[in-house]
Amino acid sequence: MDDYRKDDMMDRNSIKNTGILEQYLLGELSEDQCIKIENMLNEDEELREYFNKIEDDFEKLAFENAIAPPPEIKVSLMDTIENANALEDKKTIPINNKNKTRIYLNIAASIAVLCMLGSGWLYMQWQDSKKNLEIVENETSNLQNRITILEENLNEISTWYGAINNPNTIQLVLKGNEISPSSNAITYVNHNEKIVILNPEGLAKLKDDETYQMWADVDGEMIDMGIIPRDKKMIAMKYIDDASSINITIEPAGGNDHPTVERLISNVLL
Repeated sequence: MDDYRKDDMMDRNSIKNTGILEQYLLGELSEDQCIKIENMLNEDEELREYFNKIEDDFEKLAFENAIAPPPEIKVSLMDTIENANALEDKKTIPINNKNKTRIYLNIAASIAVLCMLGSGWLYMQWQDSKKNLEIVENETSNLQNRITILEENLNEISTWYGAINNPNTIQLVLKGNEISPSSNAITYVNHNEKIVILNPEGLAKLKDDETYQMWADVDGEMIDMGIIPRDKKMIAMKYIDDASSINITIEPAGGNDHPTVERLISNVLL
């Protein structure tokens, strides 16, 4: 024992404080150092009890920080341990304290691997949950947008319905002439509230570089009431005071400052 202490070894308190027992437990010492530690543990009961406590603390720490992995990982690990046990059973060499310690370390290492795998699995689960949440949020946002659009359409329809059913509103039909015989449109005019509403669905389809435009005839002068959109079922047009008739012409895309009279397709007297 005295020779051992003279040969780069320390007393009991020094060994406890320097962490050499922890290094021994983790397999970080050389073979000669391990033999000396084992001899000292066999000779010093108090030091051996201290070492046993460190072993117990390591084991508790491993289990306290363990994260439950997916079932398939547990099955794979148990198969590995069973195979290792079967291999050990075939050996006739007894297991000394050093081998026993290494077995504990292997188990602790396996638990650590499980912890890492479990953490990775939980991270993947968290990422999947995050993606699913984003999908739900996007779908909710899209649904809210659709609801908003439906509400706007409903309000618009209610407005049109109220306007065209007003007792002071008159309904006029603009039929197509020989230039566009298949065309027809319906306009609703309320002189009291100065409102003009047009339903252009019956107008024939035009080329991409053409558009329909509405005009009001006031004392022989054609005043622009607005371009007629292609994709509207109902559209509010400009109300022009003292108009004697409403007219529709075919104009270049974007509209015109003055009507192309030779392309007048329909008109109706007020």
